[in-house]
Amino acid sequence: MLALEAAVLALVVFFFVFTLRLFVVLKSGAKHKPGSKGSVSVLVVAGSGGHTTEVLRLLSGLSAAYSPRYYVLAQSDRMSEEKIHAFENSREHMLATDQFHLFRVPRSREVHQSWSSSVMSSLNALSYSIPLLFRLQPDVVLCNGPGTCVPLSLAGVLLGVLGVKRVVLVYVESICRVETLSLTGRILYPFSDYFFVQWASLRDKYTRAIFLGRIV
Repeated sequence: MLALEAAVLALVVFFFVFTLRLFVVLKSGAKHKPGSKGSVSVLVVAGSGGHTTEVLRLLSGLSAAYSPRYYVLAQSDRMSEEKIHAFENSREHMLATDQFHLFRVPRSREVHQSWSSSVMSSLNALSYSIPLLFRLQPDVVLCNGPGTCVPLSLAGVLLGVLGVKRVVLVYVESICRVETLSLTGRILYPFSDYFFVQWASLRDKYTRAIFLGRIV
């Protein structure tokens, strides 16, 4: 009985400390300025459909200082890989130190996949995402809506909670979302350091959202 009580107490203490640390990390986002002393490494989450096209438009406005760029895409996503290579080949005029790398993780949720089975697939994706984030330790995670964003972004938050590295999470909601956030957006809204929406109607509903007009 005493062993059970001790285990429960330890679990409660762990949960309290973890929650407190998470709160501190999330509150420090506005004060953290990655790359203030050099280049900024960016982990870019690519997704099927129009997600990759939109995120590449965002990257086209960034200088070579945002390097290396780590592209992460689902294992079954071949089209995004082609788009990424085409985009990077168009940047050949950049500095020789400008680098990019591609990595693959399991897809969190397939199209038309049931919610019950997507829980297991999401946990599987998270099990791949955590070691990848610990290895790469990017300064910024940039994503715009694919389901693959969720495990990668949460893994980035975990790095900060554990004191490994403070990773800045930048989320840009798809221009297709006019009145409501996507499921990915709703999940990542409380964790994002910078949460951009592209319609004023969303800015009015979500007080932490940043509206700069159409940015992609």
